[in-house]
Amino acid sequence: MRMTWIIAKRDLGSFFNSPIFYVVTTVFLIIYSFMFFNILNFFSFQSFQARQLQAMGMNLNLNEMVVEPSLQNMSVILLMIIPIITMRSFADEKKMKTFRLLLSSPVHLREIILGKFLACMIVVAVMILISSYSVGFLFLLGEPEPGPVVTGYLGVLLMAGCFVSVGIFASSLTDNQIVAAVLTFGFSLFMWVIGWGAQAAGSTTGQVLQYLSIVDHLDRFLKGLVDTSDLVYYLSFILFSLFLCHRVLDSNRWR
Repeated sequence: MRMTWIIAKRDLGSFFNSPIFYVVTTVFLIIYSFMFFNILNFFSFQSFQARQLQAMGMNLNLNEMVVEPSLQNMSVILLMIIPIITMRSFADEKKMKTFRLLLSSPVHLREIILGKFLACMIVVAVMILISSYSVGFLFLLGEPEPGPVVTGYLGVLLMAGCFVSVGIFASSLTDNQIVAAVLTFGFSLFMWVIGWGAQAAGSTTGQVLQYLSIVDHLDRFLKGLVDTSDLVYYLSFILFSLFLCHRVLDSNRWR
Protein backbone atom coordinates (compact mmCIF):
# COMPACT_ATOMS: atom_id res chain seq x y z
CA MET A 1 0.00 0.00 0.00
CA ARG A 2 2.93 2.33 0.64
CA MET A 3 4.04 2.17 -3.01
CA THR A 4 0.44 2.60 -4.15
CA TRP A 5 0.23 5.86 -2.19
CA ILE A 6 3.59 7.03 -3.60
CA ILE A 7 2.33 6.45 -7.16
CA ALA A 8 -0.93 8.22 -6.28
CA LYS A 9 0.91 11.23 -4.79
CA ARG A 10 3.09 11.44 -7.90
CA ASP A 11 0.05 11.54 -10.16
CA LEU A 12 -1.82 13.94 -7.87
CA GLY A 13 1.13 16.33 -8.03
CA SER A 14 0.97 16.13 -11.80
CA PHE A 15 -2.78 16.83 -11.75
CA PHE A 16 -2.66 19.79 -9.38
CA ASN A 17 0.31 21.36 -11.16
CA SER A 18 -1.51 21.16 -14.48
CA PRO A 19 -4.10 23.66 -15.73
CA ILE A 20 -6.23 20.70 -16.87
CA PHE A 21 -7.47 20.05 -13.33
CA TYR A 22 -8.52 23.66 -12.77
CA VAL A 23 -10.14 24.01 -16.18
CA VAL A 24 -12.04 20.72 -15.84
CA THR A 25 -13.14 21.51 -12.28
CA THR A 26 -14.31 24.99 -13.28
CA VAL A 27 -16.30 23.65 -16.23
CA PHE A 28 -17.79 20.92 -14.02
CA LEU A 29 -18.88 23.43 -11.36
CA ILE A 30 -20.31 25.91 -13.87
CA ILE A 31 -22.43 23.27 -15.63
CA TYR A 32 -23.54 21.62 -12.37
CA SER A 33 -24.37 24.95 -10.70
CA PHE A 34 -26.38 26.09 -13.72
CA MET A 35 -28.44 22.89 -13.67
CA PHE A 36 -28.82 22.91 -9.87
CA PHE A 37 -30.12 26.47 -9.64
CA ASN A 38 -32.50 25.89 -12.54
CA ILE A 39 -33.95 22.86 -10.74
CA LEU A 40 -34.12 24.84 -7.48
CA ASN A 41 -35.84 27.72 -9.26
CA PHE A 42 -38.43 25.33 -10.71
CA PHE A 43 -39.02 23.83 -7.24
CA SER A 44 -39.46 27.32 -5.75
CA PHE A 45 -41.98 28.18 -8.46
CA GLN A 46 -43.90 24.95 -7.83
CA SER A 47 -43.90 25.60 -4.07
CA PHE A 48 -45.17 29.14 -4.54
CA GLN A 49 -47.87 27.94 -6.93
CA ALA A 50 -48.95 25.22 -4.50
CA ARG A 51 -49.30 27.77 -1.70
CA GLN A 52 -51.21 30.20 -3.93
CA LEU A 53 -53.66 27.57 -5.13
CA GLN A 54 -53.73 25.83 -1.76
CA ALA A 55 -53.49 22.52 -3.59
CA MET A 56 -55.03 19.80 -1.46
CA GLY A 57 -52.78 16.84 -0.86
CA MET A 58 -49.99 18.23 -3.00
CA ASN A 59 -46.74 17.18 -1.36
CA LEU A 60 -43.56 18.71 -2.76
CA ASN A 61 -40.56 16.66 -1.69
CA LEU A 62 -37.22 18.50 -1.71
CA ASN A 63 -35.26 15.27 -2.14
CA GLU A 64 -37.33 14.00 -5.06
CA MET A 65 -37.60 17.32 -6.87
CA VAL A 66 -34.14 18.82 -6.25
CA VAL A 67 -31.59 16.39 -4.78
CA GLU A 68 -32.31 13.40 -7.04
CA PRO A 69 -32.33 15.28 -10.39
CA SER A 70 -29.26 17.30 -9.32
CA LEU A 71 -27.25 14.15 -8.57
CA GLN A 72 -28.49 12.53 -11.79
CA ASN A 73 -27.25 15.59 -13.67
CA MET A 74 -23.95 15.37 -11.83
CA SER A 75 -23.50 11.76 -12.96
CA VAL A 76 -24.08 12.82 -16.59
CA ILE A 77 -21.48 15.59 -16.29
CA LEU A 78 -19.00 13.13 -14.74
CA LEU A 79 -19.61 10.78 -17.67
CA MET A 80 -18.25 13.54 -19.94
CA ILE A 81 -15.57 14.91 -17.60
CA ILE A 82 -13.88 11.76 -16.26
CA PRO A 83 -12.44 10.65 -19.65
CA ILE A 84 -10.42 13.90 -19.63
CA ILE A 85 -9.09 13.09 -16.15
CA THR A 86 -8.13 9.48 -16.86
CA MET A 87 -6.88 9.79 -20.44
CA ARG A 88 -3.30 10.56 -19.41
CA SER A 89 -2.95 7.77 -16.82
CA PHE A 90 -0.89 5.37 -18.95
CA ALA A 91 -1.13 7.01 -22.39
CA ASP A 92 1.02 9.90 -21.17
CA GLU A 93 3.55 7.50 -19.62
CA LYS A 94 3.87 5.71 -22.97
CA LYS A 95 4.15 8.94 -24.94
CA MET A 96 6.82 10.36 -22.59
CA LYS A 97 8.75 7.06 -22.74
CA THR A 98 8.55 6.65 -18.95
CA PHE A 99 6.30 3.59 -19.13
CA ARG A 100 9.15 1.09 -19.52
CA LEU A 101 11.01 2.77 -16.68
CA LEU A 102 7.93 2.48 -14.50
CA LEU A 103 7.56 -1.22 -15.30
CA SER A 104 11.24 -1.88 -14.54
CA SER A 105 11.00 -0.23 -11.12
CA PRO A 106 10.70 -2.45 -8.01
CA VAL A 107 6.96 -1.83 -7.81
CA HIS A 108 4.25 -4.42 -8.39
CA LEU A 109 2.09 -3.75 -11.42
CA ARG A 110 -1.07 -3.90 -9.30
CA GLU A 111 0.37 -1.14 -7.07
CA ILE A 112 0.96 1.06 -10.11
CA ILE A 113 -2.60 0.50 -11.35
CA LEU A 114 -4.15 1.04 -7.91
CA GLY A 115 -2.04 4.16 -7.39
CA LYS A 116 -3.25 5.71 -10.63
CA PHE A 117 -6.84 4.69 -9.88
CA LEU A 118 -6.58 6.22 -6.39
CA ALA A 119 -5.16 9.48 -7.78
CA CYS A 120 -8.00 9.85 -10.30
CA MET A 121 -10.60 9.01 -7.65
CA ILE A 122 -9.20 11.64 -5.29
CA VAL A 123 -9.40 14.24 -8.06
CA VAL A 124 -13.02 13.27 -8.80
CA ALA A 125 -13.87 13.20 -5.07
CA VAL A 126 -12.45 16.73 -4.66
CA MET A 127 -14.67 17.94 -7.51
CA ILE A 128 -17.74 16.28 -5.99
CA LEU A 129 -16.86 17.66 -2.55
CA ILE A 130 -16.63 21.22 -3.90
CA SER A 131 -20.00 20.80 -5.62
CA SER A 132 -21.60 19.72 -2.34
CA TYR A 133 -22.01 23.41 -1.46
CA SER A 134 -25.41 22.91 -3.10
CA VAL A 135 -26.44 20.50 -0.33
CA GLY A 136 -25.44 23.00 2.33
CA PHE A 137 -27.50 25.59 0.48
CA LEU A 138 -30.52 23.27 0.58
CA PHE A 139 -30.17 22.66 4.32
CA LEU A 140 -30.12 26.41 4.87
CA LEU A 141 -33.31 26.91 2.85
CA GLY A 142 -35.25 23.77 3.68
CA GLU A 143 -35.20 20.39 5.36
CA PRO A 144 -34.11 17.67 2.93
CA GLU A 145 -33.83 14.14 4.30
CA PRO A 146 -30.11 13.56 5.07
CA GLY A 147 -30.25 9.78 4.43
CA PRO A 148 -30.99 9.90 0.68
CA VAL A 149 -28.48 12.76 0.30
CA VAL A 150 -25.67 10.65 1.82
CA THR A 151 -26.55 7.48 -0.11
CA GLY A 152 -27.04 9.53 -3.28
CA TYR A 153 -23.51 10.91 -3.07
CA LEU A 154 -22.21 7.41 -2.30
CA GLY A 155 -23.93 6.10 -5.45
CA VAL A 156 -22.49 8.92 -7.58
CA LEU A 157 -19.01 8.22 -6.19
CA LEU A 158 -19.31 4.50 -6.95
CA MET A 159 -20.52 5.25 -10.47
CA ALA A 160 -17.59 7.65 -10.89
CA GLY A 161 -15.32 4.80 -9.77
CA CYS A 162 -16.67 2.70 -12.65
CA PHE A 163 -15.97 5.49 -15.15
CA VAL A 164 -12.47 5.96 -13.72
CA SER A 165 -11.66 2.24 -13.89
CA VAL A 166 -12.82 2.14 -17.53
CA GLY A 167 -10.65 5.21 -18.20
CA ILE A 168 -7.59 3.58 -16.61
CA PHE A 169 -8.14 0.48 -18.74
CA ALA A 170 -8.66 2.52 -21.93
CA SER A 171 -5.49 4.50 -21.22
CA SER A 172 -3.51 1.26 -20.99
CA LEU A 173 -4.54 0.35 -24.55
CA THR A 174 -2.97 3.31 -26.34
CA ASP A 175 -0.35 6.04 -26.17
CA ASN A 176 -2.81 8.60 -27.56
CA GLN A 177 -4.69 10.55 -24.88
CA ILE A 178 -7.53 11.56 -27.23
CA VAL A 179 -8.10 7.95 -28.27
CA ALA A 180 -8.12 6.91 -24.59
CA ALA A 181 -10.69 9.61 -23.76
CA VAL A 182 -12.96 8.63 -26.68
CA LEU A 183 -12.78 4.94 -25.75
CA THR A 184 -13.63 5.76 -22.14
CA PHE A 185 -16.57 7.96 -23.07
CA GLY A 186 -17.87 5.50 -25.68
CA PHE A 187 -17.84 2.44 -23.41
CA SER A 188 -19.19 4.36 -20.39
CA LEU A 189 -22.02 5.76 -22.51
CA PHE A 190 -22.78 2.27 -23.82
CA MET A 191 -23.06 0.94 -20.26
CA TRP A 192 -25.31 3.91 -19.50
CA VAL A 193 -27.81 3.30 -22.34
CA ILE A 194 -27.69 -0.50 -22.47
CA GLY A 195 -30.73 -0.72 -20.21
CA TRP A 196 -32.84 1.23 -22.71
CA GLY A 197 -33.34 -1.92 -24.75
CA ALA A 198 -34.64 -3.90 -21.77
CA GLN A 199 -38.32 -3.35 -22.56
CA ALA A 200 -37.92 -4.29 -26.22
CA ALA A 201 -35.99 -7.47 -25.35
CA GLY A 202 -37.47 -10.63 -23.88
CA SER A 203 -38.04 -11.02 -20.16
CA THR A 204 -34.74 -12.80 -19.41
CA THR A 205 -32.64 -10.72 -21.81
CA GLY A 206 -34.35 -7.57 -20.57
CA GLN A 207 -33.47 -8.37 -16.96
CA VAL A 208 -29.85 -8.96 -17.93
CA LEU A 209 -29.66 -5.68 -19.85
CA GLN A 210 -31.28 -3.81 -16.99
CA TYR A 211 -28.82 -5.29 -14.50
CA LEU A 212 -25.87 -4.36 -16.73
CA SER A 213 -27.05 -0.76 -17.02
CA ILE A 214 -24.79 1.39 -14.87
CA VAL A 215 -27.44 4.04 -14.27
CA ASP A 216 -30.19 1.69 -13.06
CA HIS A 217 -28.12 0.84 -9.98
CA LEU A 218 -27.86 4.53 -9.09
CA ASP A 219 -31.62 5.01 -8.74
CA ARG A 220 -31.91 3.10 -5.46
CA PHE A 221 -29.01 5.04 -3.93
CA LEU A 222 -30.79 8.29 -4.81
CA LYS A 223 -33.89 7.08 -2.98
CA GLY A 224 -31.92 6.31 0.18
CA LEU A 225 -31.61 2.55 -0.37
CA VAL A 226 -28.27 0.72 -0.20
CA ASP A 227 -28.83 -2.64 -1.88
CA THR A 228 -26.15 -5.33 -1.71
CA SER A 229 -26.68 -6.19 -5.39
CA ASP A 230 -25.90 -2.58 -6.37
CA LEU A 231 -22.73 -2.52 -4.25
CA VAL A 232 -21.63 -5.86 -5.75
CA TYR A 233 -22.30 -4.56 -9.27
CA TYR A 234 -20.26 -1.37 -8.86
CA LEU A 235 -17.35 -3.01 -7.02
CA SER A 236 -17.26 -5.92 -9.49
CA PHE A 237 -17.30 -3.47 -12.41
CA ILE A 238 -14.34 -1.56 -10.95
CA LEU A 239 -12.31 -4.67 -10.11
CA PHE A 240 -12.95 -6.27 -13.52
CA SER A 241 -11.89 -3.13 -15.39
CA LEU A 242 -8.71 -2.88 -13.32
CA PHE A 243 -8.08 -6.59 -13.89
CA LEU A 244 -8.31 -6.06 -17.67
CA CYS A 245 -5.90 -3.14 -17.32
CA HIS A 246 -3.48 -5.41 -15.43
CA ARG A 247 -3.68 -8.04 -18.19
CA VAL A 248 -2.98 -5.47 -20.92
CA LEU A 249 0.00 -3.95 -19.11
CA ASP A 250 1.37 -7.35 -18.14
CA SER A 251 1.34 -8.39 -21.80
CA ASN A 252 3.13 -5.13 -22.72
CA ARG A 253 5.87 -5.96 -20.22
CA TRP A 254 7.13 -8.78 -22.42
CA ARG A 255 6.94 -7.02 -25.79
